[in-house]
Amino acid sequence: MPTVTGLPAPEGTSPDKERRGGLDRVLSFIERAGNALPNPIVLFAGLFVLLAVLSTVLALIGVSVTVPGTDDTKDIGGLLTGEGLRWLLENLIPNFATFPPIGAVLVLMMVVGLAEKTGLLETAMRASLARVPRAVLPYAVAVIASQAHMMSDVGAIVLPPLAALVFKSAGRHPVAGLIGGFACVTAGYAAGFTIGSLDALYVGITQQAASVLPAAEGLHIHVLINYFFTAASSVVLGLLGGFLISRVLEPRLPAYQAAESGETSPEDLTLTPVQRKGLAYTCAVVGVYLAAVLALWLPPGAPLRGEGGAFVPSPVLSGVVPVLFGAFLLAGLSYGFTVKKLTGTEDVVTAMTDSVKNMSGYIVMMFFAAQVIALFTWSNLGVLLAVKAAGLFNAIGVTGFWAIIAFVLLASCLNLVILSGSALWSLVGPVFIPAFMLMGMSPALSQAAFRIGDSATGAITPMNPYLLLILAMVREYEPEARLGTLISRLAIFVVPFLVVWLVILGIFYGLDLPLGPGAHIGVK
Repeated sequence: MPTVTGLPAPEGTSPDKERRGGLDRVLSFIERAGNALPNPIVLFAGLFVLLAVLSTVLALIGVSVTVPGTDDTKDIGGLLTGEGLRWLLENLIPNFATFPPIGAVLVLMMVVGLAEKTGLLETAMRASLARVPRAVLPYAVAVIASQAHMMSDVGAIVLPPLAALVFKSAGRHPVAGLIGGFACVTAGYAAGFTIGSLDALYVGITQQAASVLPAAEGLHIHVLINYFFTAASSVVLGLLGGFLISRVLEPRLPAYQAAESGETSPEDLTLTPVQRKGLAYTCAVVGVYLAAVLALWLPPGAPLRGEGGAFVPSPVLSGVVPVLFGAFLLAGLSYGFTVKKLTGTEDVVTAMTDSVKNMSGYIVMMFFAAQVIALFTWSNLGVLLAVKAAGLFNAIGVTGFWAIIAFVLLASCLNLVILSGSALWSLVGPVFIPAFMLMGMSPALSQAAFRIGDSATGAITPMNPYLLLILAMVREYEPEARLGTLISRLAIFVVPFLVVWLVILGIFYGLDLPLGPGAHIGVK
């Protein structure tokens, strides 16, 4: 893996003396703005203090809010009052312990990490790409990249260099595979017909934010509330990404000659017999497991049907995280023991433990995020802000899908400086989810809109921690490449992905199609 620290400027250039173009100025502004922001943990701690003071002031002056369409009037509760301090002492730990994203994300990360550490995920990608015809290769890379959130951030590290090797082996420009793979992983990050910890993270925050309104009691919010939308999006964005790689990015790259860079013959991406055996055995084991789950759910009268034999809601949908836990656990164990990456139970425990260790920063951030969202709910500030936001949208005539577009654009801009999806959704979700509910739009629609904004601009922000890693990889093929060069190539994907993804959501909205099982556009 190439190092990304201390990247030198290409020989013969002096960045300080070069004329700064418009792109450089914009990128510098984004970088300065992002660097000026505190760590997300400090950001949430500061927001908690601000809400504590604001709620107390509003409580002392007797502010209340009435939920439109009801006779329910809610008084604002002040945290820095006797009642508020009692609530905080009694609920500080429960706020965190019962915060929905915590358990679901950690449970999935244990087994996804196991599958990643055994080499299963990389082997699956190699198997998917190794024999793809040359003309279809960009589209295959883009479609697979749109599923990469299943691997969490590992996808942004593993897939781009693998795509470069596959492109080179097929006689195509390796930089096109490298940059295109990274762009599609990042800009299409929240799409996919695969399910992972990201889905659990989103829906936990969505569930908590929606609970401030009485209308949330009749909603069935589960991990698959966006599944139909994200599955359709991943196919369309895959085709779009493949077109952009093949027809826009690759033709504009400088000519590539492997001999000039002193490279050896292309790496053979064919799986070894042991890897093929491990993959085949894993597919068989997981296939039997999923068939058993479906057999317990789909037939009439099956034990995993919902109340009254309902297909939706059902224990499978509300318990999809445990179902996925079982699938990833069996996959990791089957592959790991077959290829000898795992030799005993101690290896399994170590792999799963290491995966959770890497989540320590996330856990601390979620502690503060949980307190902020709980304070929003208890103090009724969330309801007040939602009512005011909904009123503002109506007053300026931004309603319906236009309000969704405005929210996507806002999230896209914020994503340039707050790259953490969990942090950003924890900040904007408690306001916009109930605001859109008051406008007749479901939490599933708000979450789908956020997925677009949280992904589309992630490839071009200097705050992306993997951007310099990709630059280092690009310099293996183009030693003179600079950060501005890389971002200008990545920018090719941003607007098309943003526009096409909004069009897809617009089709779901206009035709009133369900975004997932039992997840409608409006609040039913």
